[in-house]
Amino acid sequence: MNATSSFPASPLPSDAALIEHLKQQLSTTQQQLQHAELRIQLLEERLRQRRIEKYGAGSEQLSNLQLEMLEQEPGVSGAEVQAESERPVIAGDVIEVAGYQRKARRPHPGRQTLPSDLPRVEKVIACPAEQCVCEKCGQATKVIGYEESEQLEVEPAKYFVLVTKREKRTCMSCKEARIVAAPMPVRIIEKGLVSDRVVIDTVIRKYCDHLPLYRQSVILARESGVEISRATLDDWVMRVGEMLQPLVRVMGRELVQGNDLQADETPVAVQMEGCRGKHHQAYLWQYGRPGGATVFDFRMGRDRAGPKYFLQNFHGRLQTDAYAAYDKVGGSGMIHVGCWTHARRGFANVVKLNPGDPVASPIVARINELFAVDTEAQQQGLSVEERDRLRQQRAPGLLDKIKGSIEAAKLGALPGGALENACQYALTIWPRLTRFLEHPEVELSNNLIENSMRPIALGRKNWIHIGSPEAGPKVAAILSVIETCRRLKISVRDYLASVLPGLAGTRLQRLAALIPTAWFSQQQ
Repeated sequence: MNATSSFPASPLPSDAALIEHLKQQLSTTQQQLQHAELRIQLLEERLRQRRIEKYGAGSEQLSNLQLEMLEQEPGVSGAEVQAESERPVIAGDVIEVAGYQRKARRPHPGRQTLPSDLPRVEKVIACPAEQCVCEKCGQATKVIGYEESEQLEVEPAKYFVLVTKREKRTCMSCKEARIVAAPMPVRIIEKGLVSDRVVIDTVIRKYCDHLPLYRQSVILARESGVEISRATLDDWVMRVGEMLQPLVRVMGRELVQGNDLQADETPVAVQMEGCRGKHHQAYLWQYGRPGGATVFDFRMGRDRAGPKYFLQNFHGRLQTDAYAAYDKVGGSGMIHVGCWTHARRGFANVVKLNPGDPVASPIVARINELFAVDTEAQQQGLSVEERDRLRQQRAPGLLDKIKGSIEAAKLGALPGGALENACQYALTIWPRLTRFLEHPEVELSNNLIENSMRPIALGRKNWIHIGSPEAGPKVAAILSVIETCRRLKISVRDYLASVLPGLAGTRLQRLAALIPTAWFSQQQ
């Protein structure tokens, strides 16, 4: 027997090369598989986000399987989505409610009371004859009081023809005496067929109630019997917008002279001449002061030119999201401030995609604690200085925890996924997010200005587009006045009725006294 036969034969060089090749191939396959899994996870995340956007807020609580089932049913209503979100999901022997843990129902606040400043019209209901006689002795009963209840009532709009008769006078003793007539009242639409009130109602119904002009034309014909075309109504609206433009320019100059501004932008479709069926995407840029006026600036694009022009003389604090167009704008010394709502939104979206996410959920909870500090200050009616002291006590520790959690989350996040994007967003603008500790007047978020965008989002679903690029600034002027009045809790109808007649002939020096903030202070 050969002495070497008891030892295993060493692999041939060709075998070793084959093994090394197979190892490399296995490693490559594993990397490809890992990449494919990450890709699938990212695509599933994006698909869930699209489905949530499609079916609305109620669908956030649905599982991926429930969302997939909804995709197979045409014309799913919001009520069906809500019902599906409340239905228990059975997985094996475990029954769980999809989505978040539901909040406890709030106790019913009781019967709502009607505003005391509304006029009261009494209606007395008398007892029937059989109740006016005592059922025991037969004697007539007496009224000892009333059982009262209140309901909100309405009188339908009443159209009538206002006949304006101006006195004509002359001297009956002088043969050459001239005839004079009482001066004609100043009107919004000179020699127009309708009164100022009808013009103002048309503007309010379109931009407060989001009622398109063609519907208003139909309603007017039905209720009054007067047929006025949509084009004529549009002329009224554009005339009002043209009159308000100089006033809004004064509002804009007053805004940039202040110390704090919030800004945001939203798209609006513009109908272009010669492009039938196609719309240009323009933008309304909004600049507002917390607790004060707000101005919309119409621009055909979303580039830096808009904010650069509007903010060229602004030297205060500008609070925005992280959109790059707000960089390198403003006057010397302008300070950029971040918005915590935008920072929170990224992590909240992760929780929507994956309810109870163990990484994003704690970050959202800590950011909520940060907002709770300002909420407590508001509920206690604290001044800016007192709120700042509360912030200095509680916010620094919360900020350290939030930043640490975000940095840790970023390390393990799916590349290109929603969580990594949320982390990257927050960390990139972190210095701006913490500026509220240095500037007590700064709000944690620009929610106020985002809320002012909601009427536009509702409106463009109804009036669809702006008729032309030339109409854009006029529409922006109307929206500026209406939104400022809403913020100041001014009656838009009263303000426009007071300011519009004669506004076209008002000297520029007097316009500052007519802007909503000044007009409001004069009414106090």
